[in-house]
Amino acid sequence: MTITAEANETPVFLEVGTGQSSRRIAVRAREGRGPGLFWLGGFHSDMKGTKALALDAWAAEHGRACVRFDYSGHGESGGQFVDGTIGRWLEESVAVFTRLCRGPQVVIGSSMGGWLALLLARELAKRAGEPTVAGLVLIAPAPDFTEELMWKGFSQAVRQEIETKGVWLRPSEYGDPYPITKKLIEEGRNHLLLGSAINVGCPVRILQGAQDPDVPWQHAFALAHRLPADDVVLTMIQDGDHRLSRPQDIARILAAVAEMG
Repeated sequence: MTITAEANETPVFLEVGTGQSSRRIAVRAREGRGPGLFWLGGFHSDMKGTKALALDAWAAEHGRACVRFDYSGHGESGGQFVDGTIGRWLEESVAVFTRLCRGPQVVIGSSMGGWLALLLARELAKRAGEPTVAGLVLIAPAPDFTEELMWKGFSQAVRQEIETKGVWLRPSEYGDPYPITKKLIEEGRNHLLLGSAINVGCPVRILQGAQDPDVPWQHAFALAHRLPADDVVLTMIQDGDHRLSRPQDIARILAAVAEMG
């Protein structure tokens, strides 16, 4: 499939999965030189967010390739959010990456996208050939969040509602409440990373806000501890929140991306 720069205005759609699990994934891809940029957004966010657009604009300015997409149940993609799981969204991430990227890629993952970026890199490290992951830039990364930051922190009443009804509507500071399903929690346990060493086979840059109410800074330290020590840099932004979307935050993200080549 050939995608031109004009495709950034109108998404193309990839079919991922088969049968009843098939869904249409909206993708915007910018042609350019490598290493390309590959964006993985957060839980309940989409590819039109501040950071994603800033990365695409930087790619355009520097003649770099850039691919971003919406997970199923997010943004312009098909499917229902309540059907989403980490494994389902990982399948989509791998499909978009392998079908549309060429050569080395810098993978930028925000929040849940940081978890998916680690899983993607680990999966690709097992394979031979192209495309490859040249580096990871993780923004407030949330590996294992379904277990460590959700389930373990839920009250007994919330846990019981998820167990009995299969879903709980979680209030959000960023908009309407969104569903946390039993399937999301249980399937997430198949992809937990923080219990052992994480071999991703590439340099890693982590940016974390010390004032993040959603992913505490201690979570970033736990992740860094599980990564190989030879080329991992954790940057703590003392006044930073979870989104890290202020101009100074964007500048730090772009600097980390540029450092990867």
